[in-house]
Amino acid sequence: MHLFAIPRSLNVERVTLALGHKGLPVEISLVDPKDRTRVRKMSGQELVPVLVDDDNTVVFDSPVVLEHLERRYPDPPLWPADPARRAEMDVFIDWFNRVWKRPPNLIADEMAKPEPDEARIQRLGAELAGSLDRFERLLHGRRHLFGDEFSAADCIAFPFLQYALGIDANDHHLFHEVLARWLATDRHPRLAEWIRRVDERPRAGDVAVHELESI
Repeated sequence: MHLFAIPRSLNVERVTLALGHKGLPVEISLVDPKDRTRVRKMSGQELVPVLVDDDNTVVFDSPVVLEHLERRYPDPPLWPADPARRAEMDVFIDWFNRVWKRPPNLIADEMAKPEPDEARIQRLGAELAGSLDRFERLLHGRRHLFGDEFSAADCIAFPFLQYALGIDANDHHLFHEVLARWLATDRHPRLAEWIRRVDERPRAGDVAVHELESI
């Protein structure tokens, strides 16, 4: 199995967490963010992660990669067996990708402009910061977002929510700085404990995304 990645990609970290959970060996190849020729040739598009499975199946888009891993390697699971619970998790994943991620992406786009609209940034930032209350409630009485067991929901959300506890001094990615600025909190203890708990989990090959630069 082969995973194509770029350093500090949060979508890649989703997949390395899933692979680590399932104990699947994988070879990781770093791609220069400025030259994605190999990725385009392999998958027909330029975004990572791209997973090439042992049967040469090529899968991209992190939620789709997670679904592929669950179908092909179902144990240990990332989704509940119960159809209704599985559908609920699918709704959460879709909400996180389509709704929750919108404000930080819009903030980063705005900040990259020659003359950013600070009022718009503040409005979007307040929306992003306010979302932490929802995750704090989701973690009431349970260890992970959808219960006591680690799941696809944790894989999807953790790489982004981890910035609530700070940012690496060497991480200068604008999108990550936006997350760190607006998610910073000392008022969400269950969320903080969950971040620490998930951060201790194995990634693919026991390599965290922030360490990929040295591979």
